[in-house]
Amino acid sequence: MIANLQKQFFTPEEYLAWEAEQQVRHEYIDGEVYAMAGGTLPHNDIAVNLTTILKPFLREKGCKVRMSDAKVKISEKGPYFYPDIVVSCNEQDRRSREAIFFPKLIIEVLSPSTAGFDRGDKFKYYRRFSTLLEYVLIDAEKINIDVYRRGNAGKWELTSYPDDFAETANPDIFELTSIDFQCPLSQIYEDVELSPISEL
Repeated sequence: MIANLQKQFFTPEEYLAWEAEQQVRHEYIDGEVYAMAGGTLPHNDIAVNLTTILKPFLREKGCKVRMSDAKVKISEKGPYFYPDIVVSCNEQDRRSREAIFFPKLIIEVLSPSTAGFDRGDKFKYYRRFSTLLEYVLIDAEKINIDVYRRGNAGKWELTSYPDDFAETANPDIFELTSIDFQCPLSQIYEDVELSPISEL
């Protein structure tokens, strides 16, 4: 994210009106707006691969997947973010034209410039969604996915893929328990240009 220097402070209403007229997307936190940095081609390829896999799967479940032009709204006062992928199974979200209010699953494809924020403060904000069950961070430089799942007690637990210590027949199967979904890691990273040491 890159800070916007045109104006020091926006109310949520000012942000929404201003953002609607911008050619570049901006996230909104505590009155400040931040331009979205462009992603790499591997970043884009991963997001396209996963969205393509999820769309027909979710259609049968009454859920909808959206990509990076869909805002999520933490509260009336913000923050507003643009996740790489967001899944909601809420009917109000299906009809919404402004933002997603009730995400079930949020996926961020990591970029070197935003990885720290995605893992830290952004995750703190996302945890305010009572409907959010999984938060997924996908590395675009090497094959690695971290999935944070909300447990029964409300605590978040981390599962990483691939799991070299998994006691399963195939540790390279990626799972999203919030939507009862599984696929090989190779499908997520299909046709993604990674360094030779990172390839499956």
